[in-house]
This record gives sequence, C-alpha cells and structure tokens, in this order.
Amino acid sequence: MRGDAQGGRDAPPLATPPPAPPPAAPAAATEQMQLRSAMPSVSRRYAPGARQAFERPSGHVPPEAQGPVVLMVSGGADSCALLVLATSSELDIEDGRGCARIARERLHVLHVNHQLRGEAADADERHVRTLCDELGVPCEVRRIDVAARAASPEARDANVENAGREARYEAAAQLANSLCEQAHLPRASARIVTAHTANDRTETFFMNAIKGSGMQGLSSIPRRRNRIVRPLLDRTHEELCDLLRMRGVAWREDVTNADTHYLRSFVRHEIVPLARERNPRVLEAVSATCDLLSDEDAYLTRLASRAFQALVRRREQGLVVLDAARLAATEVVLARRVVRMAILDASPECRLESQHVARVLELVAAGEGSACAPGGVEARVAYGALFVRARSCAQDVPAAGWLEVPGLASEPGNSLELAAPGARGTLAWGGRGVLTARLREVAPGSNPEALARAHAREWEGASVLLDSEACQVPVLGGRLWVDAPQVGEVMCPLGMHGQSKKLSDLLGDEKVPACERALVPVVRSSPEGPVVWVAPIRPDERARVTAASRVLLELQFRPSS
Repeated sequence: MRGDAQGGRDAPPLATPPPAPPPAAPAAATEQMQLRSAMPSVSRRYAPGARQAFERPSGHVPPEAQGPVVLMVSGGADSCALLVLATSSELDIEDGRGCARIARERLHVLHVNHQLRGEAADADERHVRTLCDELGVPCEVRRIDVAARAASPEARDANVENAGREARYEAAAQLANSLCEQAHLPRASARIVTAHTANDRTETFFMNAIKGSGMQGLSSIPRRRNRIVRPLLDRTHEELCDLLRMRGVAWREDVTNADTHYLRSFVRHEIVPLARERNPRVLEAVSATCDLLSDEDAYLTRLASRAFQALVRRREQGLVVLDAARLAATEVVLARRVVRMAILDASPECRLESQHVARVLELVAAGEGSACAPGGVEARVAYGALFVRARSCAQDVPAAGWLEVPGLASEPGNSLELAAPGARGTLAWGGRGVLTARLREVAPGSNPEALARAHAREWEGASVLLDSEACQVPVLGGRLWVDAPQVGEVMCPLGMHGQSKKLSDLLGDEKVPACERALVPVVRSSPEGPVVWVAPIRPDERARVTAASRVLLELQFRPSS
C-alpha cells in the first residue's frame, strides 16, 4: 500500500515509467486547521508568503526559515518527485517564506524500511539511497519490524498499516528533534515533509465517507499539522509521474497497490475512476470541498475549545469533569466537540467514534447514567457533572494510618500566660492531600463556640475546631486514626442535633461521586472509635466545641494542588 506518511507508492520492481494517463486538473488544496492551529486570514489564505503593504522589512531571519527539513521518501513516484522538487524547485513548506527554494543544507531524507516485503523492501531502500547520492542529499534509513510492533502487547493498534504509519511519524520526529539539537534551533523550526497528493486527499475523503465520519474526517488530509507539511496536495499523482519521466528519474512500484482488498486500493481503482467518468475534475472538486470543510471545522473547533474551557470544573491526569447542566444547554454541534475533547484529554489514545460521543450526550440529556468508550474510558453523569475518567486514572485507596497530635507545651490553666499552641502533626493521604492536627488552648474570657464558628467560616470547611476531650485526645498529646469510609458506617453530622446518618448518604448528599468516595479521609478517635471528622465535609456533632471546652483540636485538610 502507498505509505501514508512517506507519501510514495513503494514496492518491488524498478519500473520504467508507464504511459501517462490523461492529467487531471490540479487541486486547490489549502491548510486544514487543527485544534491548536491559528485560523487563516484572507491574506494568509489567498496570498501566502506575500509581503503586506503595511509590513516593514526586517533583517531578522526566523528560526522556521533555518530549521531542518526532513523529506519522507519511500521510493514511490510521489515521494521521489518530492525529493526532486525539493532540490530543484520552489515549494511552500509553511516556514513563513511562501513558495520558495529550500536551502540544500536544510534538506535531509528519511526512509523507513518496514521489513514487511523482504527483498522488495531492501530494493526500495537501495533505490532511495542511490537517488539521494545522485542529488547530494543526506539520507537516514531506519529499519523497523512493523509486524512485530503491531503484534506486541504494548501496541495501541494491531493493524499493521497503522503501526507502520505511527513508526514513520515517530522516526521522523526523532530525526527532526536530533537535527534541531545539533543546529541549536527550537524543535518547532523543523519541518517534516510528506508527499501526499490531490489523489491521496480524494481517496481519503471517500474512505472516510464510506466508513462514516464527521467534518474533521471529511476534511481529509490537511496541508499542515504542527510540524508536518504536505506541499504537493495541489498536484496529482499523474503530474508527478510526468515530472519524473521528463527528468529521467525511475521509481518503485508496490504490487499491493493493485489489491482491492485494502480500502484505499478499492477506492483508488473502483470508486475514483467512476467519479472521474462523471466529472473529470473530481479531484479538484473534492479538494475544494475539503477546503471549505476544513476551514469551518477549524472555526467550530475554536468555538468548542472556548466552550470546553468554560465548562471544565476539574481537570487532572486521566480525569476531566465538566458542568453537565451547562453542557446540556450547549448547541449540539459544539457539545459533540466538547465531549470529544474531554474524552481525548483524559485518554489521548482512545479511538473514538461518533456513536460513543452520542451515547455520552444521551447521558448528559438524561442527567444521570454511565457509559464506556474504547480504551477503558468511563463517562458518568452524576450530581450535575460529567465525569470522564481513563482507566489509568484509577487510584488506589490511600493506606490508613495514625495522625499524631503533639501536646501543648504545658498543662492549660497552670499559669497566668496562655499556653502556646502545640506543634502540628501531619499525615499524607495518598496523593490526595495532607491532614494536619494540633491543640490550642482557649483564652480566658473568650467564647469557644463563637471561635469555632468563625474558624469554620474562614476556612470554608477545610479546617475545623473540635473539643479535644470529646475527640479523646489528651492535652499532652495523642493520636487519631484516619481511614476510608467503611460500609454501613454511621455518624452524627454537625447541625443534625444528634441524629445519625450513614456516611454513604452524607457523601451522596455532598455530591461526591461513588467512584471517589473511597478516597475521602475519615478521622476517628481510634480504629474502632467514633467518627470525629469526614474531611473536609462535616465534623461529628459529638465532637463539637461547647461553652465548657478549654482545649481545642484543630484539624485541617490541604488537598494536593
């Protein structure tokens, strides 16, 4: 099959160029904007590389105009033409210079031998080396056992073609990074150039349409994605073959390109010829459609990105929490993209399909429920929030342990001076945060109940003052047991006037997701003793400060940042 990244039709016999079919009209391909790409202006779209009237000349040469240019050459006609054009003609590689000649010292060729076709693959490698020697361009060859890579347990995809594509892009990124380091240039200055043509773009459009795709998939192959650029998207395969014939350059042909068992070959040999019978300029027509879809997709993606940021309640490694109520009121065209962003943010390797996004939106509309996406991603709607959690985000319950409470420096009430607060004892609660505890003497004449209420308001529940005696902590120091909530455990929440309540009900009322309840620290007087504080949610009524309290226990929970 023609390589997706290298853009050539690589394979066995060294062919004398076959007769050229009637040339098709060139495609007016333009840049497909991605999530992190800038929207193109009119000047950038219709006059790329042109100096604006208001732009002042500058002698500064940007890094993009000096960075290494990695040409991905498989040995097929398209990639061989790319190499020839890069060394002899003007190309627009999105480095800020528009369509211009590329300095020879910037050029480097990468050939990846997939080791899938035995001697034919080795012949491809030799052909690329020979062509590079003739043109005076350094050639880097990487040999990768793609079949073994696809079959390995660590492989994200067992499909050999996908594994080969990933291997090529990884090899190109590694070479580009290495060359940037040698030249002391930023990595963003490098360009990785592939030889995709208008034919490839049309074939990808039909392939995605057959499989079912959204606007991004129907936008087909972009002209640029980060450092990867495709300057030949406005040329056809037939035009490039004609170029090679005129230059007397041979190329390699891959016999598997004729095997219509593969979807791309089926589209190339069965679908596109039929479309060309109806419209000889179908490549140009499809490319123009892709341009429109690409620009509108980029605009909607920008709007969705803003909506995503506004809806995020919590975001950490492998977990994204969105405001489900506001998401339910969002326009569906943006909501689809927001859900997609959330899932891919939690699990970038998730192979997401439209049906998975639709299922999540059904849960959002219903206000509750859960669903799974590929790769072990779970989406759950509860308490007005959408929780998107990757399998890798599953956290172990923190280990239970003692929280030491250092004593006061002296017995309270034995001197005219107020005893200094005790030192703080600390306990790390897994990776969730840190619990601290210390004792404080009540100053003579003060109101301990008012002090406790003011402290609770100031700390908004993250720190509480309790009666040390009621918590069974002596004034000379003691310790408290911290563990996860236990099944069926009850407490008397402060404010319920001594009424008991199950911890599970309390956590439910506080809208703590079921999957996170085991991570809530519960402070007890002992392993079998009563609950003192469910941090940072509610203390126990029996441990509250009263007018008779003389020594207070200050507990605090500082969540990890």
